[in-house]
Amino acid sequence: MKFQKLAYVFAVCFFSFVLLSCSGPQVTRVDSDTEIDFSGDWNDTDSQLVSKEMVQEALSSPWAAVFSSKYNKKPRVIVGQVLNKTEEHITTETFVKDLEKELTNSGLVGFVASSSQRDEIRAERDDQAENARPDTVKKQGNETGADYMLKGQINSIFDGKKGAELKYYQVELELIDIETNEKVWIGQKKIKKVIARKSYKV
Repeated sequence: MKFQKLAYVFAVCFFSFVLLSCSGPQVTRVDSDTEIDFSGDWNDTDSQLVSKEMVQEALSSPWAAVFSSKYNKKPRVIVGQVLNKTEEHITTETFVKDLEKELTNSGLVGFVASSSQRDEIRAERDDQAENARPDTVKKQGNETGADYMLKGQINSIFDGKKGAELKYYQVELELIDIETNEKVWIGQKKIKKVIARKSYKV
């Protein structure tokens, strides 16, 4: 009887261990617009909010209306490099794409493909010239040049004490006239986050 009881306990423990070992992480799908911030680091919510607010600010400033009035057409914009000046690993390409989306979807400016995209498209036109039917070939030399380039950087300052941490981000963007090098708009967006640890109250 004692042996049977021990065998039963062993079997229960063994199968419990197997079940626990086989169970994976619990994954919950949430809406992509849901604001989630575990660490306080720069994240997708920061990228989306900052890009939206800064593009709205840029398009509401006088430069776009002045250009449209002078040339009777929408200005064409390209997004250049956005530098990560923080100590965090920030995928600035995601922020650039958010900026491109906001600019393009505004309908107030024309948007020109990036340099890497242009290289790929030029290679496609070269391929068409050799392999496509003549009536479908797209010619080289008909590209639309950009009038302005949007460039910028992300800076940060970190501070903390026992139980809490402060993360401060400053995003700076500049819109530059490609022909004259004039800066027609300068924007700045600040984000301040307080990360409170357990047992600490702000």
